Amino acid sequence: MLTPRKVEIFKAIVKEFITTAEPVGSKLLIEKYQMPYSSATIRNEMQDLEKLGLLEKTHTSSGRVPSSKGYRFYVEHYMEEQANVGIEHAITRIFQDRKVGLEEAIKQSVNILTQMTNLTSMVLGPSSNQERLENVQLIPVNDRSAIAIFETENGHVEHRIFNFEYSVNVDEMQACTTILNDRLVGTPLSEVVEKMESLKPLLSQRLTQYEMLFEAFVGAFMKFAQEEVYASGQSNMLYQPEFSDIHKLRELMEMLENSQMWKELSMSHDNLRLRKGDHSELVWIDDMAVVSGSFVLDDDQEHTLMVVGPSRMEYGRVVSLVEFVTTMIEKVYGKGGNDEQE
Repeated sequence: MLTPRKVEIFKAIVKEFITTAEPVGSKLLIEKYQMPYSSATIRNEMQDLEKLGLLEKTHTSSGRVPSSKGYRFYVEHYMEEQANVGIEHAITRIFQDRKVGLEEAIKQSVNILTQMTNLTSMVLGPSSNQERLENVQLIPVNDRSAIAIFETENGHVEHRIFNFEYSVNVDEMQACTTILNDRLVGTPLSEVVEKMESLKPLLSQRLTQYEMLFEAFVGAFMKFAQEEVYASGQSNMLYQPEFSDIHKLRELMEMLENSQMWKELSMSHDNLRLRKGDHSELVWIDDMAVVSGSFVLDDDQEHTLMVVGPSRMEYGRVVSLVEFVTTMIEKVYGKGGNDEQE
């Protein structure tokens, strides 16, 4: 249990570091936060907080910064959600516009979250892995590109553009499509790629350019079967000091494009995580924090809304916004929602 003085110092350090991204020392706490303690006393308290794992000492100064464990402790015990009436009204108007479909409403909400937090926001849709393939169409654009249209038994339709390295005969495209429809319809999407491997001998017998078509279809099916991701504000990470290292930034950008990684993250228990409120959860990974909220639509499929940023984000504000958006989506588009016209 922390003493009131330790709590006062710890909360001030978290608040200051979130605002400035600069390590916090005893002198600043005395001058800016008007703490009635000596520098020696504050330093001793900071050392105790460091021993508890709530603070870390940087290599560049004598100041302290919150650790991942410290942020979790702060959110769990001291964070106050900060409602923003202006943003909530803007999001409410989106969902009140009957001309805006579900997908567009979600995207607009994600964009607003990005603008208001200056972080990266994303929505992770449900996997189509267990759906069965109903139909495949391939529409040639020219001899080096085509549009593939995949449809599942539940009416899930996706379009993928094929760009071929070399010219492909239109008749071969159509022949390949016919074979795939004959042999793959009714197959769960999770098994399509494996089943396509068994079709290689047949394709090679009937098509001269089967390898190019095969690789294009396999790549498209793999993307189709994964979760759909819509992300906004990736470039915001360029302005965060934590990601000034180009290698760390590149790793983050690759993560943002990997829907499977986000699914595994939501299921993993190896990371520091905290359930907060009815819809939101927080996870800390190194210098990064993820605030996520799940919502279930009338098809019983779960989607996940995420705000990704450095660990020193304004948790009260971000958690409040994620909670509001996910609640609003379920209220309007979930079971018993009022998105239908009267």
